[in-house]
Amino acid sequence: MDPRLGLRVVHKRYVAAVQAHYAGNLVDGAFALGLFGDVATEICIRTDGDEGLFASYSDVQFLNEIRGGDVVEATGTVVRVGRRSREIDFVALVVCRGRPDLVASAAEVLIEPMVAVRARGTVVVP
Repeated sequence: MDPRLGLRVVHKRYVAAVQAHYAGNLVDGAFALGLFGDVATEICIRTDGDEGLFASYSDVQFLNEIRGGDVVEATGTVVRVGRRSREIDFVALVVCRGRPDLVASAAEVLIEPMVAVRARGTVVVP
């Protein structure tokens, strides 16, 4: 069994208000994909000592909104190792949510993190 299988990398990021692009303080879906790219880069560095290149997504599901003021946890797990390719499952969870309905700076930790985006992607390394 390849020791790279199951490698998991987690990044957390605060979503600044300036990231909100749509009404209702919503952030565009590309924000999560950018987080996945950062996670994939770290995975490639850890598995192969190179930043690698993102080749494709085979599936992307936008399940819930990400808003300015949220804290998002992006996770990538290696699920397949080829000669030069690595397939990765990604999840973006909202773990904290801004509560501007209470006070402009209010926020709360979500008891149950909310799955915002799931994806599967392939990276290649030299």
